[in-house]
Amino acid sequence: MRQPDYGVAGKTAIVTGASQGIGRTIAETLAASGANVAICSRSMDRIGPVAEAINEAADADGEALAVECNVREREQVRSFVDETVDAFGGVDVLVNNAGGEFVANFEDISANGWETIIDLNLTSTVHCTQLAGEVMRDGDGGSIINLSSVNGQHAAPGESHYSAAKAAIIRLTETLAVEWADDGVRVNCVAPGLIQTPGVAKTLGIRSEDMPSREKTDRRVGHTEEIADVVQFLASPAASFMTGETLTVKGVPRAGNSMSQDLGLE
Repeated sequence: MRQPDYGVAGKTAIVTGASQGIGRTIAETLAASGANVAICSRSMDRIGPVAEAINEAADADGEALAVECNVREREQVRSFVDETVDAFGGVDVLVNNAGGEFVANFEDISANGWETIIDLNLTSTVHCTQLAGEVMRDGDGGSIINLSSVNGQHAAPGESHYSAAKAAIIRLTETLAVEWADDGVRVNCVAPGLIQTPGVAKTLGIRSEDMPSREKTDRRVGHTEEIADVVQFLASPAASFMTGETLTVKGVPRAGNSMSQDLGLE
């Protein structure tokens, strides 16, 4: 009987924004499955311990390389990619996870605030995809997984800058999937719903330990592991016939309710 191939052992993956939350769990999941991971954050104090924990973990067959990199700065991204190639010999997987947001009505967003969110979410994805993609296209191809959001798929009051960037990432994914198909590069996207991360806890003004557990099967907040598993699927041979797709991972919808209600906090 044939078994599905979700394996990533021996691959080299770049994961941006991996100091905490979804990015960290993606890096840990891929490393536990045998991939070497190059991870970055704007602060080595934050990303260094993540790599150390992976390298010291008994159940992680892959190695981790930590690099301080502001993905909004193209030359820093170039150096990050070069260090990855020097350490591991190439790039097979790119996970564009770095991003961020703040909540504000459209009319209250300054020009600097708009540019900051567009740069952090969209332009950083462009930098990383062009530079890591060049390595893939010159080699044996690879898999690029972009992190968008459900807020890039529907109206998101108070997050017009963030939703615009995340919507653009979905269209970029579809376009590159066509343009780079002949180079053996698959490009897919994951659009998470509300996920239990330190950033979400801060935005909602609640403690991480007050988040609902993963055992709750009704409408609930998602967990980072549930996004990491989808990312590994897209990086693996099991998704070899998938490109240009956006996988929405949001659980059971609860239309018209606030984030706090979605979390069961009201």
